[in-house]
Amino acid sequence: MGERIVVINPNSSQDVTDGIDAALDGLRLDGGPEIDCLTLAEGPPGIESQRHVDGVVGPLCRLVEAQDNRASAFVIACFSDPGLQSARETTRKPVLGIAEAGIATALTLGERFGIVAILATSLGRQRRFVRAMGLESRFAGGRPVGLSVTALADEDLTLSRMIEVGRALKDEDGADAVIMGCAGMARYRDRLEDALAIPVVDPTQAAVGMAISAVRLGYRTAAQRAMH
Repeated sequence: MGERIVVINPNSSQDVTDGIDAALDGLRLDGGPEIDCLTLAEGPPGIESQRHVDGVVGPLCRLVEAQDNRASAFVIACFSDPGLQSARETTRKPVLGIAEAGIATALTLGERFGIVAILATSLGRQRRFVRAMGLESRFAGGRPVGLSVTALADEDLTLSRMIEVGRALKDEDGADAVIMGCAGMARYRDRLEDALAIPVVDPTQAAVGMAISAVRLGYRTAAQRAMH
C-alpha cells in the first residue's frame, strides 16, 4: 500500500472540505504521500458548540476504523480537535488534531499567538485547550469574526472580518503570530497574512505537514511500539 494521509472534515459541509483540499495542494509532492480529504456525512453543517464536538466522536471514530487499513496517518480537520484521543485509541496510526498542530507551529513563528475564532462561543473551548497545554503565557488571546462555519463561504465579508480581528489581535493584544481557528478559513491564509504582515497559520496545513513528516520519517505511536 502506498502512503496515504486521510484528512477528515468532521462537519457535513462539502464546501469546507473542498476548501481544505485546495489549501493542501502545496503539500502534494511527487513521491509524497497521497492526501485524501473526506467529509463526515453524519456531522453537523458546522461544529460550533461543545455539543457538536461531543456528537461527532462516535461517527468520526467509525470512519477512522473504516479507513484504517488504507491509511498511514489521520488528520482531524476541526479546530476543536473533536474525538482526538478517542481516534488515537481507535487506530495505531498517527492521528493529528489541527488545533494541537496549529498551536505547536505558531510557537515556532512568534512569541505570542492569537486565534481568529468563528464565534464568541468558541473562545471558552479554545482557552481551555490552551490552558490544558500549559501555554497561557504564550497566548495573546482569541477574538471571533462572528460568522458561522457555513457563512465563511462569503469571501468578501469573511476576509474583511478576519482582517479586522487579526489586526486587533496584533495591535491590541500583542500577537506576533495568528492561527486561523477554523478549518473552513483555509482559503484565506495568504490574503490574511499579506494584510497583517505577521505569520498566519492554517492549522490543517500545519497538521498535514506534521503527518507527512511522521509517515516519511517512520515515526511510530506508542501503540505501534507496543506491538514490537
